[in-house]
Amino acid sequence: MIKKSLTRLGVAVGAAALSLGAAAGVASAEPDITPLVDSPCNFDQAMTAVRTENPMAAQYLDKYPANIEFIRVFLGSPRDQRVNLLNQIKNNPGANVALPVFQQMLTSCVKY
Repeated sequence: MIKKSLTRLGVAVGAAALSLGAAAGVASAEPDITPLVDSPCNFDQAMTAVRTENPMAAQYLDKYPANIEFIRVFLGSPRDQRVNLLNQIKNNPGANVALPVFQQMLTSCVKY
């Protein structure tokens, strides 16, 4: 269920991710997940960040409770479980689009 929802998130926020990452250049084969797994933010901070900085992604998240649940589970998990969760979904269709949005959310959330 979580795998499918993240895939849908990736597809739906593709345009947003492209606009966010247009200047980022070519992505490496293995993206750096350190900012994701080491994010100090809680669920409320992460959701405030995405609602403030990426309203299109926030609208999509709000439409699919499974996406919200993935974020809640992820942020409530210790580092090793976060790594496992990311490894479970990293090869799903759309993950390459969703993960940059997720990374932006979890790196900018410290401002909120």
